[in-house]
Amino acid sequence: MKLDIICQPDRVRAELESETVPLHLNAGLWQAQGTALRMTMEQETLQITLLTSVQPVRRVFLRWNRPVVPGRVLGDHWERGYGDLEWRGIVPERVLPWFFLHHDGIQTCGAGVRTRPNALCWWQVDAQGVTLALDVRCGGVGVAVHGPIDLCTVCELVPDAGESSFAASRRLMRRLCTAARLPKAPVYGGNNWYYAYGVSSTQDILADAARVARWAEGLANRPFMVIDDGWQIQHGGGYNGGPWDASNADYPDMRALADGIRAMDVRPGIWLRPLLTRRPVPDAWKLQRPIPSDQLHGGCVLDPTVPGVLEEISEMFRGLETWGYELIKQDFTSFDLLGRWGLQYGAAITDDGWAFADRTKTTAMAIRDLYDAMRRGVSDETLLMGCNTFPHLSAGVFELSRTGDDTSGRVWERTRFMGVNTLAFRMPQHGIFQACDADCVGLTRAVAWEKNALWLDALARSGTPLFVSAAPDAVGPEQERALKAAFAIASRPQAPAEPLDWMDTTCPARWRTDTGDFAYDWCGDFGAEPLARV
Repeated sequence: MKLDIICQPDRVRAELESETVPLHLNAGLWQAQGTALRMTMEQETLQITLLTSVQPVRRVFLRWNRPVVPGRVLGDHWERGYGDLEWRGIVPERVLPWFFLHHDGIQTCGAGVRTRPNALCWWQVDAQGVTLALDVRCGGVGVAVHGPIDLCTVCELVPDAGESSFAASRRLMRRLCTAARLPKAPVYGGNNWYYAYGVSSTQDILADAARVARWAEGLANRPFMVIDDGWQIQHGGGYNGGPWDASNADYPDMRALADGIRAMDVRPGIWLRPLLTRRPVPDAWKLQRPIPSDQLHGGCVLDPTVPGVLEEISEMFRGLETWGYELIKQDFTSFDLLGRWGLQYGAAITDDGWAFADRTKTTAMAIRDLYDAMRRGVSDETLLMGCNTFPHLSAGVFELSRTGDDTSGRVWERTRFMGVNTLAFRMPQHGIFQACDADCVGLTRAVAWEKNALWLDALARSGTPLFVSAAPDAVGPEQERALKAAFAIASRPQAPAEPLDWMDTTCPARWRTDTGDFAYDWCGDFGAEPLARV
């Protein structure tokens, strides 16, 4: 099946602030009532530009009427995966962010928008055709159009006979991302979150780094030790924001800590939540979105459409690099800006009725500007890692992306549910958009080693980043041997592992890797236990 959508759509409508109007093709433009869009076909793509609008614009919908044969459809998530990425039958109301793939039992086709668009884009597929929706709001209100806005570039995946669905998905990703920024070598090492959960100290981190160094002994590509939440000066009581230019009593000297990690031949990394702060800032810098006070704990969220805020963000990242940190992991920005977790977005994405300070910026533009400010703050040698960020908007800016919701050092089922799913279904983007991190091995005594050993092995052989949160009391001789073996594998370049049964399950068990084919018993004797929060 071929979609044939790189052409003028059959229908276009614009959702304006006060009404929804059909647009009509006239003199090469889709227009009505002071709103005009241009669609240009060039090099097998369709480029969509919002030229003008008298009223603020909320969304634009494009429709291609094409018979879609029965089959299975795969879509993406807006930011991280939440254990629910999957191939499903045709569900007309299903929101498919950024791209979709369709498999008819023989071959795979699909379509998507190129990375770094200026609109938040999703698809819908039904038996009669394909719809592309472009959310161009500024926060929760229509964007004020004061000049042309290049909304997105559409690409189509033409079927290739004999190609697997996984190979087809990788081919589409290469079409969607043509300017990636990737690590120069595989990234692996330690992260203290899933055993410390925010309670840690300089001494704990140095001990972690020493153990990481031991597990990576003799490896040319050196590991990282990433300091997660808990080092910042104002921490505790539910608050985990900034300021980020000072540390608390358990971390008296962050520069000396980075030097100490590096002295062990381990690379220092650090975590932060850049948009939430208790630092006194001008009222004009504060995001004017109603947020329950119990979510802020006395802090405020910064508005990235304010120029002074972007300078603040750049300086924040520059300071961490100056301290000596070679990997900076930033977190919570999507939640802080939009007030929802990705699994709650759907087609709404955020609440209605609020706006960024600059009404001429779409939400996608505001987020892009934020990511760019982070990149400007550091040198090309410093790795940036996004967590709770949009991979489609950060491709080409961040080298790494945490592609799923949290795994766990307390509950194996959470690791199985979140980790395995995102490892499989974001694998098509790995090494094309960014290095895709499916999250840590939470190696603690609360989680059965028999299960964590599977997760450790799968991550090591996957070709993706491997981070281990290892509680000191959970590592004995058996775990030491496994960690050394896993680090040796993860430290060298590998082809992305292929989930062989991903058409049939949300938790693929059969994998093809550079080191052979492997099957993992993720559920065990008692099956999969339900998680209350999902």
